[in-house]
Amino acid sequence: MQRRLLLAGAGLIALRPAFAHHGWSSFDQKRPIYLEGRAVRVAWRNPHAELDLEPHADLALPADLASRVLPAQTAPIDGPALLKAAVLPTRRDRRWEVELAPLTRINAWKVPEIKVGDSLALVGFTFTGEQGDAVVRVEYLFFGGRSYGMRSSPA
Repeated sequence: MQRRLLLAGAGLIALRPAFAHHGWSSFDQKRPIYLEGRAVRVAWRNPHAELDLEPHADLALPADLASRVLPAQTAPIDGPALLKAAVLPTRRDRRWEVELAPLTRINAWKVPEIKVGDSLALVGFTFTGEQGDAVVRVEYLFFGGRSYGMRSSPA
């Protein structure tokens, strides 16, 4: 009887929805994209904070993007080159799932908690060829008049 209960419990666990966590290698890091819009769902938790972003209908690259001041990170990232290479996504999804950093890193950067309705912008990476879900892994977050690095801790 205990074995049946154990097997039944294992079966129920297997039926639970799976939450995907994507490492950096899943993303096309040769093609940074720029998104700007409004947060419509926010989950401020580990393994990383995430949100759903509704891009502005008139999404365009800002004229000052390549010259924005970026914070120093502990990871060796050529931020100015990423900003200069950033493009708009070719797909026109009305919602993007945005993966930020783990909360410990977000706290190290002193990122204020993003709330539903907040406006933000980002440069990050999506899947190669923009295939699959509309997911973007954030390299740089622009929020509340500041820039934050998401790959590593502040230098």
